[in-house]
Amino acid sequence: MVEALFLDRIDLRILKELQRNARVTNQDLAIKACLSPSSCLQRVRRLEKNKILLSYHARVNLALICRHLLCIATVSLKNHSQHDFRSFEKRIRELPEVIECFTVSGEFDFFLKVLCPDMHRYLEINELLVGSNDYTVTISTHVVMNQNKHFDGFDIGSLYEMKDKK
Repeated sequence: MVEALFLDRIDLRILKELQRNARVTNQDLAIKACLSPSSCLQRVRRLEKNKILLSYHARVNLALICRHLLCIATVSLKNHSQHDFRSFEKRIRELPEVIECFTVSGEFDFFLKVLCPDMHRYLEINELLVGSNDYTVTISTHVVMNQNKHFDGFDIGSLYEMKDKK
């Protein structure tokens, strides 16, 4: 288990604002965090160095620029050996269309988000996953009709246990 880095209220404010707007200038971020610009930049760099801040992204409205298909797939491996899990995970990393993959508990083993230009490409990916000699897999696919809520960050303070309540 990884030991959590201590974050204070100022760090949490910085994370909240960067989730909301990663393009915020250091000057504006410092104002929102009630810090000097140099102290703010130092904290952001510490958060990056400690892998709390992993990357900065822009959410693109794909519907305005290209046709695409988003599928949610649940995957069950027949055998639950480490070898089969590692082989499947290796295959997933090789497919850029698999944009997210989670190992989960419950009725299936993996939850995948697959983004493709069309159903033909999705079927090719499905065949690549099912047709492996390294493992036996069952896939159930759900085509996303509409995304009703986007992830735009989360109030980390509601999850993070403040060790120092000052």
